[in-house]
Amino acid sequence: MMFLGIIVSIAAIGGLCWLLFTLAVFALPFFAGVSAGTWAYQTGAGWLGAIIVGLVVAAVTLGLGQFLLAFIRPLWIRLAIALAFVAPAALAGYHATHGIVKHAMPSDTWQIIFSVIGAVAVGITALVRIAGMAAATGPSGRDLART
Repeated sequence: MMFLGIIVSIAAIGGLCWLLFTLAVFALPFFAGVSAGTWAYQTGAGWLGAIIVGLVVAAVTLGLGQFLLAFIRPLWIRLAIALAFVAPAALAGYHATHGIVKHAMPSDTWQIIFSVIGAVAVGITALVRIAGMAAATGPSGRDLART
């Protein structure tokens, strides 16, 4: 029975890591949506209004980022936009990795080392995915994958 628990735990950690790498690109829109939804709730919009405001702001943030990456030509501006999406993803990767390794090793130094490695891995993955989104559309806005 203990063997089954270990296997299930490894599968759960693997699934959560896959989810983290897959959803890392959406860390900035998620943060913007949660912040706007919280603000809307605190100003009296109620639960439904806060959820709607949060979803709209998250969608606009993601859409605006993709639009800017598709149509802005200077490389340094595109890099700044990509870093705006990558930084929250790397921060989320750091905290997710730290949450996992703090249960596995007692040394604070090694916890931080592995957490930084996790942050770098998630950040690089998010950067590659953002670059892929930017390369999918050309300057004319046409989908280059279908042509």
